[in-house]
Amino acid sequence: MAMTVFERGWLSSNNILFDGPDGTALVDSGYVTHAPQTLALVRHALGGKPLERLFNTHLHSDHCGGNALLQAHYACHTAIPAAEADKVRAWDEDALSYRATGQQCDRFTFDAVLQPGAALTLGGASWLVLAAPGHDNHALLLFCPHDRTLIAGDALWENGFGVIFPELAGEPGFDEQAATLDLIDRLAPRRVIPGHGAPFLDAAGALARARSRLAYLAADPRRNAENAVKVMLKFLLLDRQAIPVAAIPALFDAIPVVGGACARLLRTGTAALAPWAVAALVRAGAARSVDGWLVNAD
Repeated sequence: MAMTVFERGWLSSNNILFDGPDGTALVDSGYVTHAPQTLALVRHALGGKPLERLFNTHLHSDHCGGNALLQAHYACHTAIPAAEADKVRAWDEDALSYRATGQQCDRFTFDAVLQPGAALTLGGASWLVLAAPGHDNHALLLFCPHDRTLIAGDALWENGFGVIFPELAGEPGFDEQAATLDLIDRLAPRRVIPGHGAPFLDAAGALARARSRLAYLAADPRRNAENAVKVMLKFLLLDRQAIPVAAIPALFDAIPVVGGACARLLRTGTAALAPWAVAALVRAGAARSVDGWLVNAD
């Protein structure tokens, strides 16, 4: 199977490029500020061939932010999760979560939808499209039964999974994430390509860690909210590299997921939430405090 994985870090999701008898295709396109880099990676790898197809595991901004530029350059046939079609057609940034998370995404279009249960041919191999609710209740997995490779998006990383965003909006997500982990367990993948981080082989170990993490979060939903606040601030830092500490409460107020849902669950305002989040990132080594600025640390 002709497949190349571009490991992108955390601001952008990983990108998976296929080049086979069925043509060329890319799964997930990274964040909008990294879109020129995504295009450069694809162009270099394809060596002059066009990118013919583009797929998204889900439509969080770090997985589809390169769609618009790739479409402009290649006019590639694009397929998105079926449940998101109306939102993209109307470009409803509230429903698509971009305003809620304070993130950017250039407007893109789509040509087809991906339904759970469908089959795709990528890199000369057959792949199953499977529902993966939890982190995003419209997310999808791609699984190749032939060599048991799983493209997991943010449903499973080597150490955890993405924020359970539905719970922050008052919708169920913990049980859905548990069901997705059970599905992955039944698939018994030999290799997992996560949305972030390096591909890995020990799916059983990753599942055990993910289940332990999920049990911890579900035992007290405030823990999921605290995690979301830290993730949102780290994402802003990855994007901007440095933020005035004094500006963070206003930034949180402008991000509904933080200023609304998380603050409600944590029963505190952004004036208190901001210094807590700053201290948490600094303590974890994910940021540095320098002369009134919060500076990214990788």
